[in-house]
Amino acid sequence: MPLGSRMLLLLLFCCGGSARAPNGDLTVRPTCKPGFSEDDYTALVSQNIMEGQKLLKVKFSGCSESKGIQYETDNLDFKQKGKKNTSADLLQQPSDTLLPWRHQQNSHGLRRQKRDWVIPPINVPENSRGPFPQQLVRIRSDKDSEIHIRYSITGVGADQPPMEVFNIDPVSGRMYVTRPMDREERASYHLRAHAVDMNGNKVENPIDLYIYVIDMNDNRPEFINQVYNGSVDEGSKPGTYVMTVTANDADDVTTANGMVRYRIVTQTPQSPSQNMFTINSETGDIVTVAAGLDREKVQQYTVIVQATDMEGNLNYGLSNTATAIIMVTDVNDNPPEFTASTYSGEVPENRVEVVVANLTVMDRDQPHSPNWNAVYRIISGDPSGHFTIRTDPITNEGLVTVVREVDYEMNRAFMLTVMVSNQAPLASGIQMSFQSTAGVTISVTDVNEPPYFPTNHKLIRLEEGVPTGTALMTFSAVDPDRFMQQAVRYSKLSDPANWLNINATNGQITTAAILDRESAYIKNNVYEATFLAADNGIPPASGTGTLQIYLIDINDNAPELQPKEAQICEKPNLNVINITAADADIDPNIGPFVFELPSVPSAIRKNWTITRLNGDYAQLSLRIMYLEAGVYDVPVIVTDSGNPPLFNTSVIKVKVCPCDENGDCTTVGAVAAAGLGTGAIIAILICIIILLTMVLLFVVWMKRREKERHTKQLLIDPEDDVRDNILKYDEEGGGEEDQDYDLSQLQQPESMDHVLNKANGVRRVDERPVVAEPQYPIRPVIPHPGDIGDFINEGLRAADNDPTAPPYDSLLVFDYEGSGSTAGSVSSLNSSSSGDQDYDYLNDWGPRFKKLADMYGGGEDD
Repeated sequence: MPLGSRMLLLLLFCCGGSARAPNGDLTVRPTCKPGFSEDDYTALVSQNIMEGQKLLKVKFSGCSESKGIQYETDNLDFKQKGKKNTSADLLQQPSDTLLPWRHQQNSHGLRRQKRDWVIPPINVPENSRGPFPQQLVRIRSDKDSEIHIRYSITGVGADQPPMEVFNIDPVSGRMYVTRPMDREERASYHLRAHAVDMNGNKVENPIDLYIYVIDMNDNRPEFINQVYNGSVDEGSKPGTYVMTVTANDADDVTTANGMVRYRIVTQTPQSPSQNMFTINSETGDIVTVAAGLDREKVQQYTVIVQATDMEGNLNYGLSNTATAIIMVTDVNDNPPEFTASTYSGEVPENRVEVVVANLTVMDRDQPHSPNWNAVYRIISGDPSGHFTIRTDPITNEGLVTVVREVDYEMNRAFMLTVMVSNQAPLASGIQMSFQSTAGVTISVTDVNEPPYFPTNHKLIRLEEGVPTGTALMTFSAVDPDRFMQQAVRYSKLSDPANWLNINATNGQITTAAILDRESAYIKNNVYEATFLAADNGIPPASGTGTLQIYLIDINDNAPELQPKEAQICEKPNLNVINITAADADIDPNIGPFVFELPSVPSAIRKNWTITRLNGDYAQLSLRIMYLEAGVYDVPVIVTDSGNPPLFNTSVIKVKVCPCDENGDCTTVGAVAAAGLGTGAIIAILICIIILLTMVLLFVVWMKRREKERHTKQLLIDPEDDVRDNILKYDEEGGGEEDQDYDLSQLQQPESMDHVLNKANGVRRVDERPVVAEPQYPIRPVIPHPGDIGDFINEGLRAADNDPTAPPYDSLLVFDYEGSGSTAGSVSSLNSSSSGDQDYDYLNDWGPRFKKLADMYGGGEDD
């Protein structure tokens, strides 16, 4: 307990429960009110108070004899002295016995239970070294002298996790702690003490026990981060906030064990002062304490910060350290300065986007930041804006670049004054340096420039049709190289119609042909030609000029009529022919037009009439009531409005034809109108008939030839020729015994000797007879279509008479097919030999069926 602190001791009594007569009787006097002399007592206690030292004296008046008064306190850290006196001295003494259950016996021998006492907390220091179990307190009921009582405790730390931190002797009531306590793990425990008899019946009401773990300084302060990063602008004033470091102590923050204090241990580098920063010992705020922060000298400070508990007592407290890295941020306190006062460069004339000089500067601020990036300006010497200065983002150099062509003949040199600054404005109080301006001298070199036409796209006006050789103008070029003695020569570069010539020396342009406004080379009345002017410099240079000639129209084109052909009915008033005039000229050399029919021949005006509708259109129609169908050439004279006017006689071919009620020409009328007479039409029809007759005769002749070819019948009707038909019958497989047959019967003979020596008669089907082969007809090289049938018939007869051609005419020998087949016997099928059927027709089937005809037809072999 700190020195000078106060302890308030409250001694509470209820109905005089703490003052008893020796015999237990209470004597009440009406004129006396029992009680303590003071409602509360206050004592000042030193923190180094010793056990047994007196603190204060309390006095109680019982309104009777004071003998036998007993004083008790509910704080176990104190005891009273002098139980039988009217006053008691309180002494500090560890108590090991609690009597939470107190009873009083009245005069009749009955006991009545007083209200339960409030048990003060039990304080247990953490990290105790034991030995364990270590007794904390003894709990006892005053009934234990009468009956056997069993004590127990419940709650967290007893019968709830963590289990068995505390236990109690059930007989003596002594409560123990079984292991060291850790306040950072759990700061307090709430237990309940129980007293029951041997049968488990409750003897006393449960009481609450509060156990507090007393904190010990067993934890060092821990910084939230081991490394802290902060920044402060260079040139900052003292007291400028930089950063905050924070350390936490797991010990009780209400005691000195958890009260952390900060201090700076070291600062690196110690420039310009070893104490550039300070730290608030309680909050951990780091601020500047001295002036002179300069990023160009020191860019970073490393500060070691120490946190110590016990309110910073280095003798008793625990400490820990962390690192604070403080970056000095750049401000624009250094203006850029040119490394030279003058620069020079050279540029050819008429060139752009050329770098002519590099301007170098020095800036001590942080590179590639707005405080370092240079901005260049030309403040004098370039009123026409020929140059600009661009900044190289890597080197920060100024690139003097030509953005507008310079002319050697106009300016042979430029004297520029340039200034450099930063993107960011200078810091307060910083002035521009005189070295922030410089001079740049740029020399212009002469090059051979091409001649140019002062008036390019020169436009002149003249009438079309000027005669050949007419001088139009002198289209001359100017050589800008005034200081060079050079000659210029001219030539044509583009003349689509080849109408112009140009003098190679002086550039005079004359016509080489008549200029026609109506030509296809004219667009919007303008003819365009391009000419070339070249000097004799080294190297030569040339320029082009365009001449545009606007041709004024003259009346040099007579009008034309449209359409050139038309169609009209043979009777008037049914339809008319609309005609229009077209003139290649333009106004005023075109309409209105005059339409008229010529007086010669007189039949024109007699049969036809023309009516003018407006300046460009007219109608041509029949004057007479009827005009024979046919094609008529009708001349029409059309005159324009030019000065002088031009006229043209256009002939319109008009087809006059009979028309139906709708005014359309009929088919016969259209033919008649085409100019064909009746005789011509008859001749055409006769030619068509003759042509059709010839085609019909040719078809009949072809049919007859085909019929003759088919009348030559073969020896055997194709439908009856069994050789041309393949007859397939269903297979009638035999039993399993059919599978056992001799394959040697189907093999080819090894030699032909037995065939040659075999007598005529029976032969195998796969044996080829050895006889003289017949001669087959030879096919002509270029056969005639009519001979194809004869050739086929002759070949067929030769094949029928050829005994060596397969299939050979021999007896077919079949192999034994076994017995016991499931198929029925066919032996009952006998050929009829009664002679009722005539087989003589077999003799007509040729040599292949001769044997069969002999057998059934009653031939020679019968």
